[in-house]
Amino acid sequence: MLAASSIVNPNLTCSSRACSSSDFVSIPLRPSSVTKFGSPRVSKRLITVRSAATKQAKTPAEEEWKVKRQVLLEKRVRSVDVKEAYRLQNENNFVILDVRPEAEYNEAHPPGAINVQIYRLIKEWTAWDIARRAAFAFFGIFAGTEENPEFMQIVESKLSKDAKIIVACSTGGTMKPTMNLPDGQQSRSLIAAYLLVLNGYKNVYHLEGGLYNWFKEGLPAVGLED
Repeated sequence: MLAASSIVNPNLTCSSRACSSSDFVSIPLRPSSVTKFGSPRVSKRLITVRSAATKQAKTPAEEEWKVKRQVLLEKRVRSVDVKEAYRLQNENNFVILDVRPEAEYNEAHPPGAINVQIYRLIKEWTAWDIARRAAFAFFGIFAGTEENPEFMQIVESKLSKDAKIIVACSTGGTMKPTMNLPDGQQSRSLIAAYLLVLNGYKNVYHLEGGLYNWFKEGLPAVGLED
């Protein structure tokens, strides 16, 4: 019995993800007949089995942080604190792109901020998605998230490539090296900034300290009910 596996037609190409040789196992069929001398004749045909829970190919957002950080530095993505971000928003027509989950945005966000969540709740029920849900549940997290595959499509529908953007999330992360973090600290907003510059956006800033600091400093904020 082939539990949690599927039979794959070897003549079909893989879709929706890249395939590696480790994804497949070839199993010879049982002897189909016996020769006149009594020895079995083994068929040369193979069955190819693929695990249904094989991890999908790495996306740009899953690239190593060192690689992302280097690109951000090369593209001159600048980090600004919350007071500078507030000034740029009001005096230089910068747009705050809030990449937090929609529920957090609805609770409170800077006035005029645009919300496009970079991660969303896991939606599908493939074997791989079920395995990820189980992994989150093991740590007591019953609302596991996944990368939002429509992130760039939605951003491009709302903001032109010439837009001046400050990307914000909860904590912000940093590109600045420290004693304990020589490469800084990755965050949702820095991942989003990386995706933006990869897709041709040239005026991308990053909110240092995140919206946690924005609210802590008492800067203007609105919620869904407001």
